[in-house]
Amino acid sequence: MSADVWLPFPPEEIEGLPEGPRYLFWDGGDNGDQEFPGDPAACVYYVVPYLKRQAVKVRPLERLTHVKVIQTLSAGVDDITARLSSIVPGVQLCNARGVHEASTAELTLALILASLRGIPQFVRNQDQGHWKSGFHPALADKSALIVGYGAIGAAIEDRLAPFELARVARVARSERTTARGPVHPLTELPALLPHADIVILSTPLTEATKGLVDADFLSRMKDGALLVNVARGAVVDTKALLPELESGRLTAALDVVDPEPLPSGHPLWQAPGVLITPHVGGPTSAFLPRAKRLLVDQLTRFVNGEPVRNVILTTGTAPGTTAG
Repeated sequence: MSADVWLPFPPEEIEGLPEGPRYLFWDGGDNGDQEFPGDPAACVYYVVPYLKRQAVKVRPLERLTHVKVIQTLSAGVDDITARLSSIVPGVQLCNARGVHEASTAELTLALILASLRGIPQFVRNQDQGHWKSGFHPALADKSALIVGYGAIGAAIEDRLAPFELARVARVARSERTTARGPVHPLTELPALLPHADIVILSTPLTEATKGLVDADFLSRMKDGALLVNVARGAVVDTKALLPELESGRLTAALDVVDPEPLPSGHPLWQAPGVLITPHVGGPTSAFLPRAKRLLVDQLTRFVNGEPVRNVILTTGTAPGTTAG
């Protein structure tokens, strides 16, 4: 039996792949019904198709009986962890740390600036040929709270640094110290929320973070604060968020929502003070070169018998997820 590697890009388009495995192209197809490129039992390294429905991503899992590594091209791995029971024991699940930091941090900054400076309304005014000026909040002198301080959270702070904020606080699953300052544990969130003008969510979706932003969380945010979600939609309780938006007490900039895609007619579309983008934190021109570099590095390590990077958990053992 051959040792196959399933790639979501044609292998001839990835320069530097190590010799040894047989590289096969499979991205699920436009409708998710693309035939498998070979015997799933021969696949030892499965690279999960990017920007596909969960049903497409997990379709081969039960038949990958000899797979050693499952590599996502997303920062979050929740689509796969939701189906761990379909995966044989001993498989290393790796995320795409190093691929999405630049793009997601850029979008985070864009959402913050657009929301504070009233860009959505300016665009509406432009469509109507209507000139209307006025004062808007600046990012300068604001206090920000980053909830989820992994690689993406750190990249967001890197891009906030030149904007003269009064304070940036950081929260993650575990307490630690960084070059920029302390990272507070999740248990300290209630005390930190009332002091933040901007609350940025960049945490993975785990059992601990699902519904983290509930009515109590939102009630602790200061009046007029901006909630920015570039994490996962389910981190926020949409039903709890809607009254805060409709009352005008809070505003929000959301790249991810729950449910997603957001159905036409959902009240979140028309809620005042909300800016919505359709989960575009990762898919930019920065994605492909970084994704290819990651795959070459990971597969070189795999072929040479060296430890692969970005291991989130190994199936059949206690989960090793990080709350970043």
